[in-house]
Amino acid sequence: MNSWESLRLTDRVEPGVKVLFVGINPGVKSAETGHHFAGPSNRFWKLLWESKLVPEPLTYREDTRLPEFGLGITNLVPRPSPGIDTLKPREYVAGWTNLERKIDRYKPQVVALVGVTLWRAILPLLPMVDAERKRLANAKCPGLQRATIHGARVFVLPNPSGRNANFSYAEMLSAFRSLARYRTKQEKD
Repeated sequence: MNSWESLRLTDRVEPGVKVLFVGINPGVKSAETGHHFAGPSNRFWKLLWESKLVPEPLTYREDTRLPEFGLGITNLVPRPSPGIDTLKPREYVAGWTNLERKIDRYKPQVVALVGVTLWRAILPLLPMVDAERKRLANAKCPGLQRATIHGARVFVLPNPSGRNANFSYAEMLSAFRSLARYRTKQEKD
């Protein structure tokens, strides 16, 4: 067993959260440091700043500050791994049960799923009719989805990992900026 396999990250979420970011599971570097999105090639923190979701640059070491800005962060699966290929279906199901409880408890306005893969993983677990699920599966991703979870709107973001070759940095930033615009609009309404 590796030294990081038994480590778990602490959620950074408090009452009053407006946007709850949800990752699939922590990477090894995150497990070792105890901070979310700590991988050296991960662009999450840079995207938060450049999209204006936070008013100042932050690093992974400052993830405890997210609630100051109405943001929270958690993972679907708490077990760290070098990649998602070792995650088991039962971990996704158990993670979904825990995530639903968190969403119901904290009542964010938006659940921001960090990764299209995460969206596709939880879509079969959402309580809905199959026709609606199929329509959502074919919807434009990333971006705001028509689905809700305990009243929170679902927003899908590209995974900011340096290993994500499916989206350019510009596309990632565009998605994060769309989330920032949506959040600003919600706060005005």
